Amino acid sequence: MSILTQEVEALLYLFAAVCFILALRGLSSPKSARRGNLLGALGALVGVVTVFLAEELSNVGWILIVIAVGSIISVPASRLVQMTQMPQLVALFNGVGGGAAAVVAFLELSAADTLGFLIAVAFTIFVGSVSFSGSVITFAKLQELMTTRPVMFKGQPAVMVVLTLVSLVGAVWLVLDGSFLLGTALMAAGLIMGVLVVLPVGGADVPIVISLLNAMTGLAVAASGLVLGNTLLLVAGTLVGASGTLLTRAMASAMGRSVSNTIFGAFKGGSTAGSTEVSDRPVKSGSAEDVAILLGYAQRVIVVPGYGLAVAQAQHTMYELAKALEDKGIDVVFGIHPVAGRMPGHMNVLLAEANVPYEVLQEMDEVNPQFKTADVCLVVGANDVVNPAAKTTAGSPIYGMPILDAGEAKQVVFLKRSMRPGFAGIENDLLYEPNTTLLFGDAKDSLSKVLGAVKAL
Repeated sequence: MSILTQEVEALLYLFAAVCFILALRGLSSPKSARRGNLLGALGALVGVVTVFLAEELSNVGWILIVIAVGSIISVPASRLVQMTQMPQLVALFNGVGGGAAAVVAFLELSAADTLGFLIAVAFTIFVGSVSFSGSVITFAKLQELMTTRPVMFKGQPAVMVVLTLVSLVGAVWLVLDGSFLLGTALMAAGLIMGVLVVLPVGGADVPIVISLLNAMTGLAVAASGLVLGNTLLLVAGTLVGASGTLLTRAMASAMGRSVSNTIFGAFKGGSTAGSTEVSDRPVKSGSAEDVAILLGYAQRVIVVPGYGLAVAQAQHTMYELAKALEDKGIDVVFGIHPVAGRMPGHMNVLLAEANVPYEVLQEMDEVNPQFKTADVCLVVGANDVVNPAAKTTAGSPIYGMPILDAGEAKQVVFLKRSMRPGFAGIENDLLYEPNTTLLFGDAKDSLSKVLGAVKAL
């Protein structure tokens, strides 16, 4: 029996919806991101508690057990996950959301009584299933449980077209018939479609697909709100769908690619595929002491962090080095590419964890004009986001992608483990320029040696 009046229930849902909106606003800036997360969590908590107080629920015991089991699994997993694995975690969370929406809609088939209800059910089952299976594949690619290169087979485009047509026919049939058998078939078609859509995506395009699948999950959740008659689900899903769509477009733009090219580029050779091929061209390498001299006698240094910094967990050492240079009167800023790392904001969060001031984190458009006046550009674990092939090599997988103009600095220093290409799988000609010095080794170890040498100057 409900212990809340309809008015109180509506007010609580309104409060939760406002929390979600303010959470999105907070997540737009690193300074307010933590507060935004807390507001979103508060909104979700209020929404869940309201359901328990306002609805006549059966099997409450089982519901609480499932929540407890989920909490036991998710809390340790979230606390133990490394920053380098955050995109994989996001992919899994996103997939679970889409899958849950699909299952809920499937179970509600027995309550279908109107045309609009059945349309919402069919949409949620298919889109939620696509999001679930697609997110599982993106997780496997980023976790390197499978190859990050595009996976294709002969006739795959035709199979995808046929499956799309079959799914549309199945969805219409489900709306007209409403049987569980058709619902099962539509869910299976969605699961297969999610796999087929993501398999051809390779390399640096995977984070864009995660964002796209996140938008699809939002739409599925919004439709499930119509199925369940829950306004809060409708609002929350719409917000996630809209923000995910905007983020997808922004990421694709930052990569210099269209969303359609990201999804279907592999069929015409345009997907960033990933590679392990190593060039035998000569490069200029140096020691930690050589790099320390370049940095210690500079007036302006721009640091370009990348995924390698995250892998080595070297953000704290990087900040110590930046502080040591600032203590010598050297101006140090960090140039952040929109897709540095594996997802937008990855580097911002990583550096914030090391207490790097937000003021020295500069976005691409802000920092690019400053490279010409920089004495040294220190590239730590980044490759594709400074690769001049994006501007000079038509036909390159990253051609047209806006990059950080690191090559315009007087001296460029790369901290790399090896000469292996970046995530896009292509060679970086900047490594072979006469003003470029390479320091090989683990980023954290290399930075520690450079830091010691700088302090000894």
